Amino acid sequence: ALAFIPAAIRRAIDAGVKSIEHGFLMDEATSALIAEKGVWLSLQPLPEEMRTNLPVGSVERAKADEVWPGIARAYGLAKKYKIKTAWGTDVLFSRALAQRQGAILASVTRWHTPAEALAMATGTNAELLALSGKRNPYPGKLGVVEQGALADLLLVDGDPLTNIELIADPAKNFVIIMKDG
Repeated sequence: ALAFIPAAIRRAIDAGVKSIEHGFLMDEATSALIAEKGVWLSLQPLPEEMRTNLPVGSVERAKADEVWPGIARAYGLAKKYKIKTAWGTDVLFSRALAQRQGAILASVTRWHTPAEALAMATGTNAELLALSGKRNPYPGKLGVVEQGALADLLLVDGDPLTNIELIADPAKNFVIIMKDG
């Protein structure tokens, strides 16, 4: 469920929802509830220009100005309460921002180690996708490298665990992209 504020998040959880999208305005009590119920949180480290490109004085900009400080707070609360956190992004609706997905993922290191960020975007996201059951559009196992799994692998020129910025420039640093195992 797409929910930003504590009341909406609580209603979604009470209705049986297993994953909250965004949740940027959650508070301590709601974070504790998410953790207690084993609900997933799909946060997005939205790039600042998604906010600053909105017209000053517009309703959209006012809402973005309200939400933006909550991004860091939500990541902090997710880590504090050990909430299962997926990585997502809405930037696919912008060609320019979609080309920066690697940099946006790398920005998660404000709250997580590079290893945690990479795991979140790969195996952890696959765990969340598996919750979709029969609606899962991918046959086979996801998020693992093993025989019979549907794996996409990237060969990176360098070590993204020590330099996460390598994933910000895939044209330069991704030597091989292997799709569908």
